[in-house]
Amino acid sequence: MTDRKVRVRFAPSPTGPLHIGGVRTALYNYLFARHHGGQLVLRIEDTDSSRFVPGAEDYIVESFRWLNIAFDEGVGIGGDHGPYRQSERRDIYKTYVRQLLDAGRAYYAFDTPEELARKREETPNFQYDATTRSQMRNSLTLPAEEVKRLIDSSTQYVVRFKIEPNEDVHVNDIIRGDVKINSSILDDKVLYKSADQLPTYHLANIVDDHLMEITHVIRGEEWLPSAPLHVLLYRALGWGDTMPQFAHLPLLLKPDGKGKLSKRDGDRLGFPVFPLEWHDPKSGEVSSGYREQGYFPEAVVNFLALLGWNPGTEQELFTLDELVQQFDLGKCSKAGAKFDYVKGTWFNHEYILMKDNSEIAPEFDRILKANGIDAPMERVEKVVSLMKNRVNFVHELWPLCRFFFVAPETYDEKTVKKRWKEDSAQTMQALRDLLAGLDDFSLENQEAAVMKWIEDNQLHTGNVMNAFRLTLVGEGIGPHMFDISAFLGKEETLRRMNRAIEKLK
Repeated sequence: MTDRKVRVRFAPSPTGPLHIGGVRTALYNYLFARHHGGQLVLRIEDTDSSRFVPGAEDYIVESFRWLNIAFDEGVGIGGDHGPYRQSERRDIYKTYVRQLLDAGRAYYAFDTPEELARKREETPNFQYDATTRSQMRNSLTLPAEEVKRLIDSSTQYVVRFKIEPNEDVHVNDIIRGDVKINSSILDDKVLYKSADQLPTYHLANIVDDHLMEITHVIRGEEWLPSAPLHVLLYRALGWGDTMPQFAHLPLLLKPDGKGKLSKRDGDRLGFPVFPLEWHDPKSGEVSSGYREQGYFPEAVVNFLALLGWNPGTEQELFTLDELVQQFDLGKCSKAGAKFDYVKGTWFNHEYILMKDNSEIAPEFDRILKANGIDAPMERVEKVVSLMKNRVNFVHELWPLCRFFFVAPETYDEKTVKKRWKEDSAQTMQALRDLLAGLDDFSLENQEAAVMKWIEDNQLHTGNVMNAFRLTLVGEGIGPHMFDISAFLGKEETLRRMNRAIEKLK
């Protein structure tokens, strides 16, 4: 651990919706920062102008607002290290491109896309490196006057990092330990493009991390191959002593089969891979989101936190504060984590059970109003209390709870055939008369009176209750029968019983 104040960053590109794997990376950065009393920066890496998608940045910001993952500085927040969009930092990067060129650690390359394509056809597994750079059109092979002429005539060029071969580069990774890669397998990465006067990811990310005083870079495993290059860049720029520590998180894997989790997996198996619903501005395609499918943000956070990290205990349900207290990068797995979307649904169910009924009721009330039901909030809360243990999502309450607010007009044929006996009409008439005579229609009084009546008349409790349920609900669903009748009240209970007896005979 560095002695500097912990500063981490999440730096997405605005090229489309935020993948759930990116959300997990941001969450781990958040937990790490909060655990160490540090700061979290939101930076937008938009140097690849060809892939920019309108609305993507706003989508990213709104996703974290919904998830309650708060940043300390960055886009939309401000801070002392701005600007926080890379496209607004062009002049800053040019300073460090010039520094690398002057130090002989980088060079101009004038190869056209066609020339590079031909070279790749000629040379299997071609890469632009110490072995091949002498065969290409660059400032290492061209006379200085020719280089100047090309630049002065606005010939397009790139600046490449000059990597020396046969050097063992060590990456100290918090999760994976010492990762050693020989520089000979690295190519001379493009750092800057004159076409748009913007750096590539590799240079911009190093410069920004240094100037924004980032102490730890926590990112996905897919960036591990670029880590040695970044180590070499830090050294080339003279920043070796302030290089951040790296931590490369395990991949999120498909729920079935092998490979990295993709949108196609979600489409195929019916679960979201984006935090919010995404409307593609080009194709018009709509992709599902966790928010719109009815997940609680706390459940999504809890679910994601345990995909690749484990506190070493049997505990599964954590508040955000508990996650912050227990989070330790050293307990992250090196192996990929299968994306168990069924477990994600389980988490949402558990959060429904944990939440106070008054917190869930307003959401259910919106669903009721959309279906033409205007009920007092205390009655909405009561239904939530009776039925929330039966659903994974609030929107699933309506089909299960409709009968509380709307009397059945038809009766389920299978249930009638199974539960409505030859003597059911006569029995229900007697039960109706009993209930009509009760002055106290509370759950407790109803249950005591009815159970005594069943015992006194030597009736079959199951047959009576199943028929009673059919008269009030219209099918064989719902909670304890006297919960239902007490909620409906005496007048509505008798009205429904009369109608069922009339229709079912």
